[in-house]
This record gives sequence, structure tokens and C-alpha cells, in this order.
Amino acid sequence: MPGADGPEAADTAVAPQETQPPFDFESLAERMRLRAETPDKTTPVADSFLTGLSYDDYQQIQFNPARARWQEEPSDLFRAEAFHLGWLFQEPVKMFEVVDAQPRPMNFDVADFLYHGDLAARVPADEHLPGVAGFRLSTPLNRADTFDELIAFLGASYFRALGRGNVYGLSARGLAVNTGISGAEEFPRFTEFYLERPAAGADHVTLFAALESPSLTGAYRFVVTPGENTVVEVSARLFLRDDIEQLGVAPLTSMYLFGANDPGQFDDYRPQVHDSEALAFTEAGGRVHWRPLRNPPELASSYFTSGNLTSFGLYQRDRDWNGYLDAQAQYHRRPSLKVEPLGDWGKGAVRLVEIPSELETNDNIVAFWVPAEPTRAGDVLNYSYRLSWGMLPPDTGAMLAWVKGTRVGHGGVSGMKAKDDSQKFVIDFADGLLGRLPEDAELTPVITVSKGKIVQQSLSKIPGQACWRLVFDLSAPKDTVIELSAEIEGYGRKLTENWLSQWIRP
Repeated sequence: MPGADGPEAADTAVAPQETQPPFDFESLAERMRLRAETPDKTTPVADSFLTGLSYDDYQQIQFNPARARWQEEPSDLFRAEAFHLGWLFQEPVKMFEVVDAQPRPMNFDVADFLYHGDLAARVPADEHLPGVAGFRLSTPLNRADTFDELIAFLGASYFRALGRGNVYGLSARGLAVNTGISGAEEFPRFTEFYLERPAAGADHVTLFAALESPSLTGAYRFVVTPGENTVVEVSARLFLRDDIEQLGVAPLTSMYLFGANDPGQFDDYRPQVHDSEALAFTEAGGRVHWRPLRNPPELASSYFTSGNLTSFGLYQRDRDWNGYLDAQAQYHRRPSLKVEPLGDWGKGAVRLVEIPSELETNDNIVAFWVPAEPTRAGDVLNYSYRLSWGMLPPDTGAMLAWVKGTRVGHGGVSGMKAKDDSQKFVIDFADGLLGRLPEDAELTPVITVSKGKIVQQSLSKIPGQACWRLVFDLSAPKDTVIELSAEIEGYGRKLTENWLSQWIRP
């Protein structure tokens, strides 16, 4: 057993049966199809030292790096470590290693972990663990002599990855079910993982996961390729037990507390605090839409309908440490995450959910794709997509200017009494063809608002920069929810990406 005898024993842990069929995505999908014919069943850990672990206890547990799997040869470029059960993680996750298309259990016990402080004396010796909470993979991502954490799966169907130079920020999920609508949200969970042992010197790793939830089951394949931008190609097949009011495909979860776009009432020395600053989505033909995030006074939801979506994601564009002034959190190094559909997803909408939050420890931003077609019991759904994690510069190419910053404030003239019934929006568009135009260029701001009215507006080039500033005041009745968009046109063409926003007039 690998947990008792060390990682080197993994190859002989469980001999595969000769009659066992080869393991692949199709065989996993068939198992999950059959599982969908029976009710969902959870199996929490039995009463033991695991059920009594507190938050403080859990912080004293560390996987022993000397016990990492896949480190037998110098040419092994990936290592696998497990997360311990306990605290919030009470349902065992099963792990398997796949070698020559044959799965075998990847077992862990207390010998694989280091227990610090007073917890060490309370852990039974030679205790076998019924499973794990999740796992992480490491690789020489930033330096040839150091194995950096690359991707981690922990909690329900959540996972996070890193590109070169990043620190952990936003998360992805396997699936979202009934998020931010009436009734309780359902959190599908990965209950089994199958990790293909990478060949020596391999530049990627492939893993599979079983997804389970009261309303559905699913089979997932992940192909993880580390790099400047770490790419995760995902294939998912879903089997619906029940009708689902709203299915969220390729969901992303992040945090936005405050920033120039929505400063709020925070008494904080830092100018902005967020893992992501905006939602962006691109349509066929290169049309880019940029929607700065907000921390709203009440639950807010926006739908962006598209029949020709090529990508969507949550982005962190500001990479200057001085924009955050946080030496610990390193918000300027948090990754952006882009989703690119592979194949035709059909008609649907990107949905953005923004939840009020007072703490930066709360993930209050969710974005996902909602198919237009109803999702009914008995449906079999297939989705494939590519996830790119990294610094991710703007997708506008050399032609379109991109939104460099969004700022807001009270409407009215500077130096005069503020107008409480209006809001000032300041949008900076940088680079592209627009950035090279002279200050007397003939340009037209195109501003649309769903309600209210534009009181005043101006467009000017910022001296000494390849950047133009659009300023306008919007007036609206109290308690009005307003959707806005703005872009700049000139010389027979669109010159900027399309800026979007939502203002809830207090």
C-alpha cells in the first residue's frame, strides 16, 4: 500500500485483473450513465479523529513532500500530493492511478502527512484514511530546480490553476446548478479522480473525474499543460436525473471587494482589493465586451446573450503592484481565466452574478454559460472547452483599443456641490488604432443606457499617452437598475472594445 510503504510501492499496490476492461473517458461515462439511474448517495466519514478536526487543527496538517507520488525518476516532471480529510471536507474522495489503461487505488494514510503542534499526539498511529479531500499537482513551472504548485482540486467540484508568475486567485468549477435563483443552490462534487501516470519528460498530465449531484452525474476529462499560460482542456458528459431550472456550464468563481469602478465605503489603505476586475467575452468576428465587476448593495445578475460566443472569462488587467499596495495578497499576480468553447455550444447567454460582500475572504462573483435550451431529466449533454490561466493580456489585437480603467463618482462639475441623482463614469481606452490618432481626430462616442438619461459627456485624448478618456454623467430616478454600454467609433469602424456596466441608482 503506497501510504504504508512509500510512493515507490505505488506500482505494485493493486495488481489489475486480466479481465478488467481498459479505462478511458468512454468507460467512465458509461459508469456515470448507469449511476444516474439511481438516487444520489453521499458517504461521509465514519466517526473518528477526522470528524473532530477544527479549523485550527486542519491548519496544522501538511502533506509530507517526501511522500509525493511520481518522483521516482529525475525525469518525472509532475508530482501528486493529497489534501487531508476533516474540517469542512467530510466526504471521502477516491483516488486512482491509471497505468497502461488500468486503474488501481491510490491509497493514503496518516504516514503521508505531517501533523504539527498538539495535533500530532491526537492522531492514531498507522491510521488508514478512507479517502482524501482532494489533491494537487506540482511541476517546475517557474524554475527548473523547484516544483511549484500547478493545479489543485479541493471542495465540491472546485479547482484552481496557475500560469507562470501567478499566485492563487479565482477558481473554476465542474458545474453550477441553480446558482443565484429562487431555491437552494446545488453543488455538484467530484467523488473520484483517475490520474494517468505521465510518461517520463511529458509536458502535460491527463486526469479524469466522476461528478455526482442530486440532479445529475457526469464524467470529466482534464488535460493540463503548464506554461506561461497554463491550459486545461476539459471534456464533460452529463447525465440528468431531474429537470434543472438553470445549468451553469464552465463556471468561474472570484472575489471583488472594491476598486476604482466601485469604491464602496471601505476604510482601507489599499486602493483596490479584488481577484478579478472584470468579465470579458468575445464573439465571432473579434467583438470584445468588457464588463467591470461591482460589489453591489444587493444581489445583482446580468445576462449577455450570444449565439456566436468564442470566449468568456474573468480578468485581472492591472498588473502594477502600486495599484494594490498589498505585499501579502499580491493581487497584481492573481491569474485571469479565459474559457473557450470547443465545438458548437448553441444559443445561450453568459450570466454574471454579483453578491454583496464585506470581506475579501468571500468569493462573491460567479460567471458561467447558460444554454438557451431547457435541461430536462434524461438529457445527455456534452461540453468541451479550453481554460487558460495566466496574466492574459487584452484579446483586442493590434486594432481595437482596450479598457484600461473605469472610475466612478458623483455627477456634476468638479468644485461644485455633488448631484446626488447622477453618477459620473470615466472610461479610459488605450492603444489600438485609437491610441495613435491625434487629439483633433473626428470620433463619435456611442453610449447606450436602458433607463435614465445622459446629462453631459466629453471625449479627449490624455496628453502624452496612447489613451483617450470618455466621461459622462448619468441621471436616473431612485432605485432604478440601469444597463449601460459605451464604445468609440470613427472613420467608418469601431475603434474600441465594448464597455458594459450596471448601475443601481440608490
